[in-house]
Amino acid sequence: MAATGKRSLAELSLDEFLAAGSESEPDAGSEEEAARPAKGAAAQRRQSGKAQRAGKARQQLQARPAGRKKGKASEHKDQLSRLKDKDPEFYKFLEENDRTLLNFDASDSSDEEDGLHIPPDTLEEASDEDEEERETVKRKRVHFIPVSLKMVEEWKKAAERRLTPKLFHEITQAFKASVATTRGDNGGADPSKFQITDAAVFNALVSFCVRDLFHCLQKLLLLKPPKSKQKMVLPSTSPLWSKLRLDIKAYLSCTIQLLSCLTEASVGAAVLQHVSSIVPYYLSFPKQCRALLKQAINLWSTGEETVRVLAFLVLNKICRYKKEVYLSPLLKQMYIAFVKNSRFTSPNVLPMINFMQRTLTEMYALDTHISYQHAFIYIRQLAIHLRSAMTIKKKENFQSVYNWQYIHCLYFWCRVLSTIYPSEVMEPLIYPLTQVIIGCIKLVPTARFYPLRMHCIRALTLLSENTRTFIPVLPFILEVFQQVDFNKKPGRISAKPINFAVILKLSNANLQEKAFRDGLIEQLYDLMLEYLHCQAYSIGFPELVLPTVIQLKSFLKECKIANYCKPIRQLLEKLQENSAYIASRRQKATFGVASRESVEQWEKQVKEEGTPLTKYYTQWKKLREKEIQLEISGKERLEDLNFPEIKRKKQDESKEEDKKEFKDLFELDSDSDEENVGFPIKGKAKAKQASDDSSEASSKDYGEDDDEEEGKYEIEEDEEELEDDSDSDEESKEAARVSQGSQKQRSCTRGMSRSDLEQLAQGEEDIVEDLAFSDDD
Repeated sequence: MAATGKRSLAELSLDEFLAAGSESEPDAGSEEEAARPAKGAAAQRRQSGKAQRAGKARQQLQARPAGRKKGKASEHKDQLSRLKDKDPEFYKFLEENDRTLLNFDASDSSDEEDGLHIPPDTLEEASDEDEEERETVKRKRVHFIPVSLKMVEEWKKAAERRLTPKLFHEITQAFKASVATTRGDNGGADPSKFQITDAAVFNALVSFCVRDLFHCLQKLLLLKPPKSKQKMVLPSTSPLWSKLRLDIKAYLSCTIQLLSCLTEASVGAAVLQHVSSIVPYYLSFPKQCRALLKQAINLWSTGEETVRVLAFLVLNKICRYKKEVYLSPLLKQMYIAFVKNSRFTSPNVLPMINFMQRTLTEMYALDTHISYQHAFIYIRQLAIHLRSAMTIKKKENFQSVYNWQYIHCLYFWCRVLSTIYPSEVMEPLIYPLTQVIIGCIKLVPTARFYPLRMHCIRALTLLSENTRTFIPVLPFILEVFQQVDFNKKPGRISAKPINFAVILKLSNANLQEKAFRDGLIEQLYDLMLEYLHCQAYSIGFPELVLPTVIQLKSFLKECKIANYCKPIRQLLEKLQENSAYIASRRQKATFGVASRESVEQWEKQVKEEGTPLTKYYTQWKKLREKEIQLEISGKERLEDLNFPEIKRKKQDESKEEDKKEFKDLFELDSDSDEENVGFPIKGKAKAKQASDDSSEASSKDYGEDDDEEEGKYEIEEDEEELEDDSDSDEESKEAARVSQGSQKQRSCTRGMSRSDLEQLAQGEEDIVEDLAFSDDD
């Protein structure tokens, strides 16, 4: 040891350095023991120290693998042999107490190479089947407890008596298992210990949780009632919250999953009512609250009517109590959902779009400062789309503006500004929004887009009426009287009226129909009356309506159609009567024009007393709302007229009956009729194309060549039905003519005279005569 300690570090080999390092402590201990006197206490301490070192040596031997570089069997045997010279007392102690350490066999681990792990040449990858087998083995080890109706009843009774945290945990786990069945799994990574296998058990458990569970939980938490209705007491203030927190969190997550899986509207409505009552619990968990908002927005925009209303109540309740956290992102997501689900408009979808507009407007009214930021951004986006369409006159740019989503957004922002008025924050947005709507009207000012013009005019009227802002709407209405020739004889007759509320553009065929002019006169009458009744109490009403009176008088002189002149003459009389009333009232005024306060006070008094035009508008509005409800519900006003119906036979049925009646005439070619029927249709298409050249010439300038290549947002269901009706009439005529021609040709081949053929062709059911009579009538 002394020689080793005196040698320098560079002279030591690796094995000697390691051996010296591991033996430093025993050497020091042995020197101290040799210097001490041999007393009884010292001998006992030496015995215990030796026993401890023997235990350490045994542990090192067992823990040290045979194949390690620094722990080979031969090297360890050399160390034990050196131990006999260094510490003979300790070596003697090992011989007496633990001889197995000394009798170490070097053959147990022969060479260094034998102890090393040699990897194989190719490594095997674990397959999916092996993983699935392991998962199935793990699942088999979990034993699920089936839930029965008896267990649910026992839980219900126990909860009504006294709900405990342990009982609430079991009920929550069972509820989690029931929700897992709706998704088709066992609860994901954290499955429940229960299992639901019966539909009756599922219904009973969900009904109990939705109706009664949280009433019992309220009693357990001992929550204090709120001091005011505007404030909410969160359940996290309860002293028992820490014990129930995880179970409540799991329950809330499962309720959101249940909402996403339900398809029955009545069940979804019941769950939403339950969710609305436990909103304070959701507010205690931000992550679950965000998930609930996302699911509620989905139900608000796509669900059934009752579900939509309840989902909106949940959204509104959360935002009223946590406005600063959730309102801004919620308004953005709701607006995106509104735009996404207003892509198509039909009589059935229109009430849902109006519901989304009204409810979203109510959400924007919660905070005008946040609403201004959103409104500014989205109105600016609408203006950018319009600017690109005005500068780059391509079909794609026009379609980005002339679609249902764009029009519904314009009307929505008019509704928002009208509802929030008066507001100093939102008032600056009135002018840019008005300019965008007027630019939309002027973008493609053709007759085909008159329905879109009507929608824009209604939006401007709504904005002008509620914000007390003068907007020049009348020129866009009076312009139609100059562009359309109402005396022109219609090219087509259609019994079905055009519903302007659910279309944006008219087809070239619609422009030739009588129903187009009938509906246009009705729309112009409605729009002028709706706008002018808002200005009926204005002190400048006589001057405001003067251009309108002149235009209507000119129309009455030129128009020769009595049905068109009657409503316009009635409106003209009401305008003149209201103008005379306002003129007579303002003659008695004692203030000057410069006194704005006096003018506002005078207008307020006239509005309260009522004018002839406002009284007439009130009566007309009641009748018009009934008609609109009938149109939206799909009922036709023509059903009350009891028109005689013409029962037309199908083409194939008429052929079969003719073949039976004129059996001798059809013995030759059986396919000749089918070949000949197709020819007149091409001629009809050419004639239709020639009649529509004038309207197509104007539409080609704006990239609107034909009806089939319109924007992807537009659906013209009414137009297609109208065209189908007219086409079926003409096709039946042509088919009848072709059948007559084929009969004549075959009669010549059979040698029959013309008089015989005419006598055979006459029958009780002459389809051609019925159709001709109905069209002429």
